[in-house]
Amino acid sequence: MTASKCDLDTAVPDWVIECPGALLVFQELGIDYTCGGKSLAGACRERGLDAPFVLARLQRLLDAEAEGAGG
Repeated sequence: MTASKCDLDTAVPDWVIECPGALLVFQELGIDYTCGGKSLAGACRERGLDAPFVLARLQRLLDAEAEGAGG
């Protein structure tokens, strides 16, 4: 899986593997990043968060990390 394929159905731990900076976002929002494979959408639902907003924030982070890597 490449980082560009991460979406709302991607397990939270996979987000952290593909985009290490996501860990800070999850900590800030109170999303359990050790949640045993729960999808980002499910984790957002549990916390009462707007999943599309969280996804957009993570996608911006992915874009910034890709630019920083020269890609």
